Amino acid sequence: MKTRVIMALLLIFAFSSGGYLGAENSKREFRGAWFPTVVNTTWRSMTTQEIKEDIIFYLNLFKDLNMNAVIFQVRPQADALFESKLEPWSRFLTGKQGAAPDPYFDPTLFIIEECHKRGMELHAWFNPYRVTSNSKEVLAQEHLFFKKPELFINYGDQIYFDPGNPGSREHTIRVIKDFVSRYDADAIHFDDYFYPYKLPYREFGDQRSFEKFREADGFGEFDKDNWRRNNVNLLVKELSEVIKSIKPWVKFGISPFGVWRNKAVDPSGSDSHALQTNYDDLYANILLWMQKGWIDYVAPQLYWEIGHSRADYLPLIKWWSENSFGVNLYIGQSIWSQIGIKNRYGDYVNQMHRKMKLVREDKNIGGNIWWSGLGLSNLDSVRDSLMLEYQKYPSLVPLYSKIDTIPPKPVQDLTFKRGLLKWSSPTEEDPLNIHHLYVVYRFERGEIPNLNRSDRIIEIGRFTSLKVSKRKGVTYAVTALDRLQNESDAVYITL
Repeated sequence: MKTRVIMALLLIFAFSSGGYLGAENSKREFRGAWFPTVVNTTWRSMTTQEIKEDIIFYLNLFKDLNMNAVIFQVRPQADALFESKLEPWSRFLTGKQGAAPDPYFDPTLFIIEECHKRGMELHAWFNPYRVTSNSKEVLAQEHLFFKKPELFINYGDQIYFDPGNPGSREHTIRVIKDFVSRYDADAIHFDDYFYPYKLPYREFGDQRSFEKFREADGFGEFDKDNWRRNNVNLLVKELSEVIKSIKPWVKFGISPFGVWRNKAVDPSGSDSHALQTNYDDLYANILLWMQKGWIDYVAPQLYWEIGHSRADYLPLIKWWSENSFGVNLYIGQSIWSQIGIKNRYGDYVNQMHRKMKLVREDKNIGGNIWWSGLGLSNLDSVRDSLMLEYQKYPSLVPLYSKIDTIPPKPVQDLTFKRGLLKWSSPTEEDPLNIHHLYVVYRFERGEIPNLNRSDRIIEIGRFTSLKVSKRKGVTYAVTALDRLQNESDAVYITL
């Protein structure tokens, strides 16, 4: 048995054949699964242990599908699925807002730890403005709504924070700042809900805030739309700065509605005919956020089929590719729009292969996020396609070159004894370079090690030992990943 640190010759061999598996099994590809908690109706009737088992069921499913990120909804409605002194426990956990789980446990802390064990990132998903989903909901007595009612607006049968009141922005930033400080999440994630989707013949009631704050914000009395967009811009910009000031490695990602603007309104918009858009109706100027570098990734929700009359997947994915401004781009995919699409001739077709081909052939697109990840448990065709073809082998997340690309130091003291690979981590003071996860590769006897071969990865996770089979001539390689999944040089051991 002999141990050796990776040598220059092996590096040449490893990287010279980086396209061995081609785009079909990329070594780096974002594979996210949304884990929603809003309108959850099952946990409230479960015990703490049953909720933990439910979470584990889905995390194991995602691991089997080689997902590498879970987007877990921690703040669905100005509430918390984590311990917070600023907002009440979510009703989606116990059935009553403000009621802690009994026996006590912290779902977000639990899912972060379990994701990291499985080598997956945890992206904490916050809704910035929504407070209720219908008029029948009962808010906890300690809710901010009763302490500062001036921060809230009733619109339809729902309650929202008023984005035009600076107090709303300050509260949301305070909540997320507190979260980032205390939880080991890998990213903060927003979806498409900024200003609410417009209701027919109803104006969002922020006129009082507009009259009070517009002049100080630099807007005229007939410029409400730009004032609204500026309110959201300020939230995104300030939140980005706060996150990075606390933990520079924590990413900030946004998954907007799939249409920025229609070309009929703006020549720089997409070839679409959406009835509502980010810029004109949700007041989310996503292009500005990318241009300014306020977000680290964007994942437009392209839930439509190829050939949709108002929002055709084909021109939309091309538009986002051409307008991502160097920000990591992932595609929000609906699992239900992959199959059973009825074409103009009345035949049902499967579009999954065409969509995956479009994603993987575009150098500007780094992967997918699947909506809803929970639905993969009973949609056999999509689940099987991911497991057997599109995500057959593990993958690391794409690099974030605008944050950090310096790899960590290699592992130390790699040994094999009694069927167990063991290693240790070097001392490191820089939190960006501390070992976060490990990758173990296996190469057969006589095979030249190639670290770009994702089919040679046997495990990714947070561990410093792994049980492996003892076969003479087999070579194992161990690498370390830092918080941004920069990968260290490998250390090899041949049995």
